[in-house]
Amino acid sequence: MKKFLGVLLCVAIFFQLSVIGFAADRVAKENEDIELPSTFTSSVPDGDDVSKLPVDVKAKSAVLMDVATGKVLMEYNADVKLFPASVTKIMTILLVAEAITTKRITLADKVPCSQNAASKGGSQIWLEEGEQMSVDELLRATVIGSANDAATLLGEYISGSEEAFINLMNARAKELGMKNTHFVNATGLDDATDEHLTTSRDIALMSCELLKHEFITEYTTVWMDSLRNGETELVNTNKLVRFYEGTTGLKTGTTAKAGCCVSASAKRDNLHLVAVVMGSENSTDRFETAKAMLSWGFSNYTCYAPEIDMKLLKSVIVNGGRVNSVTVKAPQISPVLIKKGDEEKVKVTVDLCESVNAPVYENQTLGSVKITVGEDEICQYKITSQTEALKLTYFDCLLKVFNFISNGKTAYPFTNA
Repeated sequence: MKKFLGVLLCVAIFFQLSVIGFAADRVAKENEDIELPSTFTSSVPDGDDVSKLPVDVKAKSAVLMDVATGKVLMEYNADVKLFPASVTKIMTILLVAEAITTKRITLADKVPCSQNAASKGGSQIWLEEGEQMSVDELLRATVIGSANDAATLLGEYISGSEEAFINLMNARAKELGMKNTHFVNATGLDDATDEHLTTSRDIALMSCELLKHEFITEYTTVWMDSLRNGETELVNTNKLVRFYEGTTGLKTGTTAKAGCCVSASAKRDNLHLVAVVMGSENSTDRFETAKAMLSWGFSNYTCYAPEIDMKLLKSVIVNGGRVNSVTVKAPQISPVLIKKGDEEKVKVTVDLCESVNAPVYENQTLGSVKITVGEDEICQYKITSQTEALKLTYFDCLLKVFNFISNGKTAYPFTNA
């Protein structure tokens, strides 16, 4: 009897583990990892020469960008308009993050599901009309599970309707300089449209903007999660979260029109990079391409923190002022992106005026700090006045002469002596 019970227990445990594994795998497949039809083509007419790239790029378009500076380190057909699939949701998530940061909404807000959101197909968490979820839960569903119903509902909550949110998406894209982007929805579903288009460069721009909201990585780096007290499994389709060192996000996307896409971000030391891959023939190609681009970036570039010689930031003489000089403020110098090995080529040049006529106002520009690498100027910062110096008036002159005479001073009355 004991042997029989032991066998039953083993079978039960095996069955439970199999169900859990099947559920996780099913969620992943329903989200994004679909087989592309034979009609999908990875070719781009008159594109860049992929053979000239330092890594093997198996995609229609790709960009590697530095998050801090927006500098493009590698590109291939970066401005070719393509279908982005669920990578679209980066803009949706960005607008939600901005609404949270500005306290227009909170993560705890409860949002009832609309009929429109509940009707969305594709990747979803099967929201029912009238069902309530918090912004936090909907954000997890959107970021981790790529849920179209959750993304649509968040957009409706922010803007009042899906149409208004789409207008907001396009307006924000324009503000970010995404010149070749036009959004038709908040999800990336493209089966009923040929106008939902963007580029790898534009995706990189909005990815960098999203990463400014540091709290978002608490969502984008999660591998597995659940909703409804564990009843709904969430599995991140971005496999780099598990298998690539320093991954910070961001989003995958797959449709028959778009192919396999990903905006993959990673950070090592102070260097934060985004690799955008669009139109790969399969999921493996998009991840291998993204990893290759990121690894090349980390191998060849670094963030270097230049320092100012504080002895050069002397007080500036004020001509005709109530005080004879003003002190200056040192600017905050951010680390600069340079090629590895170029650290000795970095030069910090301070250009500060020796004197200035009154009046001088607080935060008035009195000079600059230039950062150069070899012959190339990387950035420039303002040196400003820390204090003010009002102009000397006729009454001030009389008062100084009077004090000079009454105190029996021997020094000239318009000096600091």
